[in-house]
Amino acid sequence: MDGAIHLFALAMEPETKALARGLRRRDPDVLDALIAQYEYRLYRYLFYLTGNPETARDLFQETWLRVLARGHQYDGVSRFDSWLFAIARHLVIDASRRRKMDSLDELLDPVRGGAAREPLSSNEASPLAEYENTELVARLSSILARLPAVYREVLLLRFQEELSLKEIADIIHVPLATVKSRLYRGLGTARELLEEQQP
Repeated sequence: MDGAIHLFALAMEPETKALARGLRRRDPDVLDALIAQYEYRLYRYLFYLTGNPETARDLFQETWLRVLARGHQYDGVSRFDSWLFAIARHLVIDASRRRKMDSLDELLDPVRGGAAREPLSSNEASPLAEYENTELVARLSSILARLPAVYREVLLLRFQEELSLKEIADIIHVPLATVKSRLYRGLGTARELLEEQQP
């Protein structure tokens, strides 16, 4: 069996070596053939990693630009698809880091910011309890989304992450008195918004 695998590897070697030579030359025909061959698999991979079709399309294009720019790094010994998906994965990680930094910037800026997301209740809840919990989560998420990010941040760290006020102060680099003030104001604003929603 090992002999058959070795013969297959030898039969494939000239193709990968030719591919490596074509990439080093930046041969557009080689790139077109690769895109046609791996288009579906690469996009599907990026879509499953990101969960966002637009992000997946952007990263798809960026992956092929990297292949073109770094084609000289492909050695022709390893499988091309392994090399291709490694490039794509690194781009997803980089995009994720940028998105996290953007989220942190939004969190620190009360003018910007996104809606808060809460996990659903456990699988052990009854259907009625699940429905009520979903309704409550939706209301709380709506209220949190309307709060300035500086209040939302402190409320989430205190009540969702169950951190002490001192730990929150250390995390967000503000005095303890500021944390207390933001927590007090955040709770007050949340209470007002909750009362507005009451029938």
